[in-house]
Amino acid sequence: MHSFPDDAVSPDEAVAAIRSGMKVFIHGACATPTSLIDALARRTDIEGVEVYHLHTSGPAAFADAACAGRIFSHSLFTGPALRKPIAEGRADFIPVFLSDIPGLFKSRRIPLDAALIQLSPPDAHGHCTLGPSVDAALAAATSADLVIAEVNARMPRTTGHSAIPFSKVSHYIATDRPLIEHPPGAETEIEARIGMFVAELVEDGACLQMGIGTIPDAVLRRLGQKNDLGIHTEMFSDGVIDLIERGNVNNAQKKVHQGRTTTSFVAGTQRLFDFVDDNLTVEFYPCDRTNDTALIRKNPKVVAINSAIEVDLSGQVCADSMGHQIFSGIGGQMDFIRGAAESEGGKPIIALPSTAKHGQVSRLTPELKPGAGVVTTRGHVHWVVTEYGAVNLHGLSLRRRAEALISIAHPDFRAELARQFAQTRHFDLSP
Repeated sequence: MHSFPDDAVSPDEAVAAIRSGMKVFIHGACATPTSLIDALARRTDIEGVEVYHLHTSGPAAFADAACAGRIFSHSLFTGPALRKPIAEGRADFIPVFLSDIPGLFKSRRIPLDAALIQLSPPDAHGHCTLGPSVDAALAAATSADLVIAEVNARMPRTTGHSAIPFSKVSHYIATDRPLIEHPPGAETEIEARIGMFVAELVEDGACLQMGIGTIPDAVLRRLGQKNDLGIHTEMFSDGVIDLIERGNVNNAQKKVHQGRTTTSFVAGTQRLFDFVDDNLTVEFYPCDRTNDTALIRKNPKVVAINSAIEVDLSGQVCADSMGHQIFSGIGGQMDFIRGAAESEGGKPIIALPSTAKHGQVSRLTPELKPGAGVVTTRGHVHWVVTEYGAVNLHGLSLRRRAEALISIAHPDFRAELARQFAQTRHFDLSP
C-alpha cells in the first residue's frame, strides 16, 4: 500500500519498469502526463515499445525521430504533434470509433502491459480520479498490468465513473503543476454566421453534443435565449460554463443522466478545470458509455454538432484526413451522428466553412480527394451547414443533394460545382 506522497519516486524511476517490447497506453488531452512521457523518451535501453494514445497535449517526445526503433506510436486519434511522424512513417494511425476504443483494451485486442496516466491526489477513501479526461483511460488503467501515474496536486477531482483506487498504482511521481490549457480562439465573421445558422436549428429542450473549436464556441454564444438545454457529449470546453451558470442548460429534459451534464473529457482553460473540480452536477464517464448510440438516442432532441474537412456532392463527409495525410481521427462523429438521427426530434449536423486556403479551395467538392477517409457516410448525413446556410440531405436523391450543397457553397465555386456534377451524373443543374 502506498503512502502518499512519501513514497513518490522520480519520473526516471517511475518508468524504469517499462521493458522492451511492451505495449503502453498514454493518457491524453489535458491529462497528458508530460513528465512521464519525457522520462520514457529518455530511455535509451529499450526497443520495440509500442505506445497507444488519443490526442496528447504538448510536445510528444515519444514520437521524436530520436526515439525511432525504441518507441513507436499508434494514434487512436491524431493530434498536431503526431501528424508529421505519421506522414513520415515513424508513427501510425488506427481508424476506430471512439466508442470502440475501451473495448480494444478490455478485450485484450490490444493487450496493454502498462498505462501512463495523470491522477488527482487520493482522497480519504484511497481513491484518485482521472480528472478532466476519462475517455479510454479508465479501461486502459484497469486492463494494464502496470499503472504508472503522475499524481498532480492541481488535477481536478471529477465525479461520475472517474475513480481509480490508489492501490492500483504501481509507481507514481508527485507534481504540483498547472494543466495544459486550450484557450478559445477568436471568432471570425464566417464562424459567426455558421454559429448563427446552427443555433437556429437548436430548439428549447435540445440535448447538445459539440466538440472544441471556434465553430462550437460560436454556436454556444448564440444559445442564450434557449431554455431547458441538456448536455450529453464526448467532450466540452469553456463555452458551456456560461450556459450552465445562466440556467440555459439545466439537463431537465434528458432521459439519460437527467439533471447532470455528461461528458467523457473536457479541454479548455483553468476556469474549466475549476468548474468541473468536485462538481457533482458534471459527470465523467468512459467513452464507450457517453458515445453509446443506444444511450444517446434515448435523450430527446439530440443535436450533434460536428466538423468536416470536406464534403462531396453526394454527402460523403471526410473529417479525419486531407487526402492521404491523417489530420485527426474518426473520434465520436459517427457515434453521435447516428445517435442524434435516432433520437426523437434529433438533428445530426456537420458544420464547416465553405472554403479553405483563404478562399482558394471549396470544401464542398464534386468528389473527395484520393485517400480521403469517409467518416460519415452519405447514408448517415443529415444537416450540412456553412456560412451560406443550412440544408438537410436526409432522404434526398443524388441530384437534389448536389443542388442543396451547391446552394450553400461559396458563390465563386457554384457554377463549376454544377458543371462538374453535370459531367459526372448527366444532370443539368444550371438555373
